[in-house]
Amino acid sequence: MSEIEDIILSRDRRSMSELRPFLANDFCTQAAKLILNAPGRALIATGFYITRAGASETDGPPGAYFIGRALKAMGFQVTYVSDHYSTPLFEGLVDRTDIVEFPMADAETSEAFAVDLLEQLQPSVVIAIERCSFTTPGRYLNARGEDTSEYHAKLDYLFMHHDKSIGIGDGGNEIGMGNLNRQISTVKALPNEPATTTVSELVIASVSNWGGYGLIAALSLLAGWNLLPSVAEEEHVIRAIVGNGAIDAKAGKPVPAVDGFSLEENGQTMEALHSLLDRHGIISA
Repeated sequence: MSEIEDIILSRDRRSMSELRPFLANDFCTQAAKLILNAPGRALIATGFYITRAGASETDGPPGAYFIGRALKAMGFQVTYVSDHYSTPLFEGLVDRTDIVEFPMADAETSEAFAVDLLEQLQPSVVIAIERCSFTTPGRYLNARGEDTSEYHAKLDYLFMHHDKSIGIGDGGNEIGMGNLNRQISTVKALPNEPATTTVSELVIASVSNWGGYGLIAALSLLAGWNLLPSVAEEEHVIRAIVGNGAIDAKAGKPVPAVDGFSLEENGQTMEALHSLLDRHGIISA
């Protein structure tokens, strides 16, 4: 079934749909199955710093928050991971003890921190949503191909040292997009020097938050109950994250939008996913 994928790849402004033939038709369901087969603790990484705006963006943290909420409802323990640019975005949304601030450090220190964190928390699955990935030379590039390495903690090592992982992205330079490294470089609208960090299961979307909601919808279908947030809840979280300092990446300003999509447009995606679940007889708990 690919109904979920149809929804989260709608209104595609970055040619992400050109990558769809290289993934399983039901890639959201495949990612959801990995989660359900790995009960325990989920480590969720997010946060993407926009250098021209001097702040982290609204895409990623809302999806991360709601994935975590859904997994907690299913009995998982959840820990969020980001760096000092993005951890403040979760203020007032999650308990501070549920957030790990990954240090801005060199490769050796970063890898050691990642290995220690995995050993300490023993996550059963690690998930990245809209988190910048290493490129071939081991640096971080934004969508314009600019080197932004100094603004990204090296969370990639968490995924390089774990065998059950999910990546969610919308631009070709996020953790997980390494799965399609060769294919991404052939799409004109996507990076010439794409991500190299790979994952067990990749979810692509027109907006990474939508990919997160697609994953939740797939979990809902498999679990038999609706784990999605309401449109009002999504709007509240986006506004809260903007209030904590996030910006819309397209506007470069602290406005309640995601990648140039208004709250109403984001809500339309959520409504479509709810309608899909309704058609399959999946109701809220």
